[in-house]
Amino acid sequence: MPRISRRANSSSYEPPKSISRSRSRSTRRKRRHEEGDEYNSSYSNERCNRSRLHDQGTSAERRYKRSHRRSPGSTNHQRRRLRRHPSPGSGDEKMHHRHHRHKERSHSKYSSILTSSRARSPVIVDDEEGHLIYKNGDNLADRYQIIQTLGEGTFGKVVSAKCLKNRDEIAAVKIIKNVEKYREAARLEINALEKLNTKDPESKNLCVRMIDNFEFGGHVCIGFELLGLSVFDFLKENNYQPYTVDQVRHISYQLCYAVRFLHRNKLTHTDLKPENILFVKSEYDTQYNQKKKRAYKMIKDTEVRLIDFGSATFDDEHHSTVVSTRHYRAPEVILELGWAQPCDVWSIGCIIFELYLGITLFQTHDNREHLAMMERILGSIPYKMARRSKTKYFYHSKLDWDQSSSAGRYVRENCKPLKRYMSSEEEDHKLLFDLISQLLKYEPTQRMTMEEALDHQFFYKLPAHQRLHDKEERSHSLSR
Repeated sequence: MPRISRRANSSSYEPPKSISRSRSRSTRRKRRHEEGDEYNSSYSNERCNRSRLHDQGTSAERRYKRSHRRSPGSTNHQRRRLRRHPSPGSGDEKMHHRHHRHKERSHSKYSSILTSSRARSPVIVDDEEGHLIYKNGDNLADRYQIIQTLGEGTFGKVVSAKCLKNRDEIAAVKIIKNVEKYREAARLEINALEKLNTKDPESKNLCVRMIDNFEFGGHVCIGFELLGLSVFDFLKENNYQPYTVDQVRHISYQLCYAVRFLHRNKLTHTDLKPENILFVKSEYDTQYNQKKKRAYKMIKDTEVRLIDFGSATFDDEHHSTVVSTRHYRAPEVILELGWAQPCDVWSIGCIIFELYLGITLFQTHDNREHLAMMERILGSIPYKMARRSKTKYFYHSKLDWDQSSSAGRYVRENCKPLKRYMSSEEEDHKLLFDLISQLLKYEPTQRMTMEEALDHQFFYKLPAHQRLHDKEERSHSLSR
């Protein structure tokens, strides 16, 4: 037979009169004890919440908490008094109502303080990696209102944002991680961009224009003109369908023109890659490829801008040992022979190849394998470079590489001499590969300069309005 809970029948149960007083006393004590536990639990939760607010709150919130610490006249003390001496209609009840009204006013005041203080300086929270946590519609230092995230990198995130001073202006704001090494890189980027903006305030040399920079809760923020997709992202979204020769011609010319401006001002970019070349506009037409039997995108306007000067280095600044993203890294960097502007030239050669074929020239993540690919595509590394290198990649000044290994077979099967990558024997293709071969000389001193590259025969077919350096020469001659 199931046991019947006494609590369930408590309404019909009446204790004998002789024990009713002691039983009711003990019941009241038990109730007070249970209420005390409940009160202690709520008080503990309240303390946790207050502690959390203290960690995140403003000075106004902390002043509020200091003024509401436990004291003999506090809410908790009054609660205990009312529990010990319940007397409806007494002065204690009036005191309770007065205290309740005071509590409501206090909380109302606290809410207004919290709201107003957050409106002035919102609580700034970072994730574990140092990225700023935000949502669309949030404000950045009362300068910009975030619209959406455009991209994310090791440095931080890029968002599109509405300028609060000029509502018609939309900018791309780079929000740097709250990590010291990235903050320092951002300050160096700002320094480089300020100098470039001084030299070229109208961005005629095709480098991205910085329009603002500021700090927001430990995050360096840099505002730029809003641009379109990178040439890499467009390529990726287009199923790696290569650009046409004419498109490669115009994009490559602009890249050489922008880098020439940097080199003239004794600056090396050091991180040239397709991700750092952005179309001004990303609009496209759709065409159908009969051979592949699928539609692909054709970019309408191939005007581009060069971005990301976080690693840019002036000639008189410290040169770190390793620079450039792996696939675009020059041999002198891998061999630790020192580097200068020619390392940018090598990167441009790799980029032009990728625009033309839609694939990376050196697809590897290992230094020795990278050097083996270079030798397979471009011929042997010069003896003088190998001898000068203090790395352990050579034996008797020859690359220490086992061609019969699995890595050796991979390189042999996936790499071939440079000119065998040409998809056509037409003159334009031959001129393009001649340009690439001049940019990919092993010896940095033998590589083309950007001045020479702009005058290469491959660029002769550019329309007159796109040959920017010719306009410069004409304007100089007119000024004389």
